[in-house]
Amino acid sequence: MPVTTCIFDAYGTLFDVASAARTVAGEPGRGALAEVWEALAADWRAKQLEYSWLRAVTGDYVPFWEVTKDGLDWAMEKAGLDDPELRERLLALYWELAPYREAPRCLAELKAAGRTTAILSNGSPDMLEGAVESSGLRMWLDTVISVEGAHTFKPARKVYDLVGESLGVAPGEALFVSANGWDVCSAAAYGFRTIWVNRTGAPMDRLTARPDHVVADLSTVPALAAA
Repeated sequence: MPVTTCIFDAYGTLFDVASAARTVAGEPGRGALAEVWEALAADWRAKQLEYSWLRAVTGDYVPFWEVTKDGLDWAMEKAGLDDPELRERLLALYWELAPYREAPRCLAELKAAGRTTAILSNGSPDMLEGAVESSGLRMWLDTVISVEGAHTFKPARKVYDLVGESLGVAPGEALFVSANGWDVCSAAAYGFRTIWVNRTGAPMDRLTARPDHVVADLSTVPALAAA
């Protein structure tokens, strides 16, 4: 069965989640952040994910924006940064995350080959709208699917069900691309064809299923979709 549809995770896959902290750390007068921005960005992302998993298990759903704010608050406290203005600046930039440099070409090549392209993300609809518009990727995306329609977070199967419900494709027709190992393994177990964008060279997660392909960035995704 040929791949007709390519589904991308958003945060960490198309959009660089560290770019908000990196950008603010380079602004004048941000010496305190400049010393710790890498650790803060990593902690922010880790807590954002941990809180989403816990809420998926407990059923205590809130929009991803609330999870994102909670994760930042934890990371800032750990870093010893008590600065409300800095917090607001970091949160504002999360709506304008930079895309990875190869993302536009990847999506353009998939569209040129006649494939449907979409995002499936934990992100709230308004968060995703902001990121897609500010990144310039809108022209190469057919649709953006938020977990809000399932009222839970990945890796709940209800989230992956949204692809078929929204696009009318069988799992075997869809290629799922994510930089999150746990996400792509869960998508593989669901029945999607899968590519793990392993930018950091991390070990494979010990889960039920494994991705079909492991790549260092998005540049080879169009060729693998056609293979």
